[in-house]
Amino acid sequence: MITSRLTSKAQTTIPQAVRTALGLLPGDAIAYQIEDGRAVLTRFNLNPETDDPFGTFFEWGSTADEKAYGKL
Repeated sequence: MITSRLTSKAQTTIPQAVRTALGLLPGDAIAYQIEDGRAVLTRFNLNPETDDPFGTFFEWGSTADEKAYGKL
């Protein structure tokens, strides 16, 4: 069993063995799922297209817009 401690700020370090097993790198997202009194930790793959708050503003991506504002 691999363990870690919770700090007074409710933070913990994910042990190296767990990071290695999940292939976690700095900046990666993780997800927690509660099942029968247990927390299951998994690597969470973010979708860059849906995480970009400006990704939905495609109407401002025309050639004319790029020409007018591309060098700002």
